[in-house]
Amino acid sequence: MAIHLTNPPPGLYAAKTPSQQQQHRPAGSHPAAAAAAAATVAMPQTASAASSSVAVKKNRQAAPVVVARRRTTAVESGGVALASVWREVQGERDWEGMVGTAAEELHPLLRGEIVRYGELVAATYKAFDLDAASKRYLNCKYGKARMLDEVGMAGAGYEVTRYIYAAPDLAAGPPCPSRWIGYVAVATDEAVRRLGRRDIVVSFRGTVTGSEWVANMMSSLAPARFDPADPRPDVKVESGFLSVYTSDDATCRFTCGSCRNQLLSEVTRLVAKHKHEDVSVTLAGHSMGSSLALLLGYDLAELGLNRDARGRAVPITVFSFAGPRVGNTAFKDRCDELGVKVLRVVNVNDPITKLPGIFLNENSRVLGGKLELPWSSSCYTHVGVELALDFFKARDPACVHDLEAYLGLLKCPKVTKEMKEGEDLISKAKKIVLEQSFDTWRWQMAAIQVGGLVQALGM
Repeated sequence: MAIHLTNPPPGLYAAKTPSQQQQHRPAGSHPAAAAAAAATVAMPQTASAASSSVAVKKNRQAAPVVVARRRTTAVESGGVALASVWREVQGERDWEGMVGTAAEELHPLLRGEIVRYGELVAATYKAFDLDAASKRYLNCKYGKARMLDEVGMAGAGYEVTRYIYAAPDLAAGPPCPSRWIGYVAVATDEAVRRLGRRDIVVSFRGTVTGSEWVANMMSSLAPARFDPADPRPDVKVESGFLSVYTSDDATCRFTCGSCRNQLLSEVTRLVAKHKHEDVSVTLAGHSMGSSLALLLGYDLAELGLNRDARGRAVPITVFSFAGPRVGNTAFKDRCDELGVKVLRVVNVNDPITKLPGIFLNENSRVLGGKLELPWSSSCYTHVGVELALDFFKARDPACVHDLEAYLGLLKCPKVTKEMKEGEDLISKAKKIVLEQSFDTWRWQMAAIQVGGLVQALGM
């Protein structure tokens, strides 16, 4: 038996009594997912009828995956508004009491915020121009003032202040042109009253272009060296992600400077502008975008750029969707030391979340819980708290890396138990095929990403 979540239209959640709640058990991983996701797209597709369950765990060595029971509730939980507990929702206490044990559920306010930031990431895909004849090809289709409106998020409560562009520096081949990778936005005055603070958001898309696919495959570790005064050569990150973050394209007609310089400049400007208010910095991304979000969070904290007028640290939170590992153990430890809070939403069947470091990772550093192995400093290690989902669709194995599938599962309040084999599965498959709908922009993105991967591999 496995838990399946159906996907009714998103709405408010109604609380259940403890006797009505059902505990979930993660289904086993599906081997077919690994082969399918190797050529899949880092792009939302469909999220209906996904086989699923939910678990949460802190990223500690040999820590057990703990299953969390699901509840549905309203925007306010027990009369508590988001504005009064926003620091806890942003991870001030590592989401203790919101995720973590079988007796406690994913807090409804936290669930709503995860979905909200996920939708701000999904906006980067919807606004991405896939028309090869367009002058904005592989960049944003809309101007900053109307981008969120054009993608159906007019009520998001944010004003986009800057677009961000990036290009990896690949050793072989011609220089790579910069492409639109995401945006910076700040909460409006109206949203501040609801959120309880001035929220600065940076949202990143995942891999699209051929050069980005190549960068994703550059899995060697390289020192980050973000602080010239204290380079910390032991803190290492994946060289491909570092290249996308730090490389500069002098020919870009939309902006100048590296992705890193653009981001540090804009985020520090906004922090300074609102230095007399309560401010938060929230970084969100999908797939490769979650790696860039984590690099930026570490960068801001390492340089001490997250300070308000009173010298207090401005909280930095990363919401990572389907994100790979980014750095080694020293990187993870330094992020923890600096107070960068990371909530990683992962699908246990998504192979991307197990890369890089499929062999050398946090689980292969220590022998017998005592002896640190010689290669421990070269082991990739996940950062932060993990919220583990479990979904897989036989008709569409590539869904395991789908942002829309992730969000659809988190929005879904209805839980049903169904058999995963025999006639139940066949009947369900037939129903899925008959009910299948197609979304043009998602299939366009799928085509362009698969084409980019083929080009990157030289096929």
